[in-house]
Formats: sequence, structure tokens, C-alpha cells
Amino acid sequence: MAARNHNTIREGIYAGLLSATTIAVWILIVDTIERHAFFTPNALGSSLMRFVGAPRLSDTVAMHVAFYTVFHFVAFAIIGVIVAWIVHQARRTPAILAGFLILFVVVEFGFYGLTAMVSATDVLGGLAWYQIGVANLLASLVMFSFMWIRHPDLKEQFTQALDGTDV
Repeated sequence: MAARNHNTIREGIYAGLLSATTIAVWILIVDTIERHAFFTPNALGSSLMRFVGAPRLSDTVAMHVAFYTVFHFVAFAIIGVIVAWIVHQARRTPAILAGFLILFVVVEFGFYGLTAMVSATDVLGGLAWYQIGVANLLASLVMFSFMWIRHPDLKEQFTQALDGTDV
């Protein structure tokens, strides 16, 4: 598809919502298997509400889950728009993809390290770092796959970026 047929904002929001939904479904499955449905969004929502200082809101499981869910989907929509913008910029400058790949790897390792550190504390109520890590990996794969399908020339752009050749 030609670049003019792609809307960066719309495409990014779709990618972000697909990724956020993937995480939500994964977490629901894990929590249900462990017989604690909504444990993870409750723990994350409660921590997030304390972090942003939202004491005026009711302190219930439903409020924690709703608060976290809204935050989660908005955050992933923003991330999706950023990724879509980068993919669209790569049409003109494929080398952007090489920098993005390096940044992605660094952010992922940082994310896994931070998650491991935080899960060792009581902040997240004993969530296992690997549960959140797998969710993040699945979300990344979904977003990457969405962009790969929407932009068939992305493979060629990655090759150019990694080979150091520009068109």
C-alpha cells in the first residue's frame, strides 16, 4: 500500500489496541488459571492509583481494574502511534529502523529488569515478573505483526537498514 493510504494515528491506535487487548486476555487467562480473576489489573490499578495520588476515587477492585484498564489502553494507543510514525518515517529513511530496533531491545531489557525488581517487592502484590514479561512479549509480537502485514515493504526497509544501504 502506498504511504498516502495509511493514516499514522489510526494505524497506531489499532496496533496499540490490539496489543493492549492481547495483554488483557493473557493476564485474564493467567489470573483465571490461578483462580484469582482480575488479580493482576487490581494490583496494578491499586498501585497506579496510589502512584498518581487518586485518593478521591473509591478504593474498590472494580475501580482499580477500570482505572488500570483505561490507563493501559491509552498508553498502548500512544505507543502504537509512535511505532506507526516510525514505520512511516522508515519509507524515507530506512536507517531509522536500525535505531528503532536497538532502542526496542534496550527498552525491553530495561522493562524486564524493572519488572523483576518490582515483583520482588510488595508493590505489585507478588505478581510474577515472567507473567508480565510474557504479556509484553506477546503484545510486541502482535504490534510488530500488525505493522508487518500493513506494510509489506517493511522487510526490504529492515534489510536496507541493517545492511546500511539506502535507496
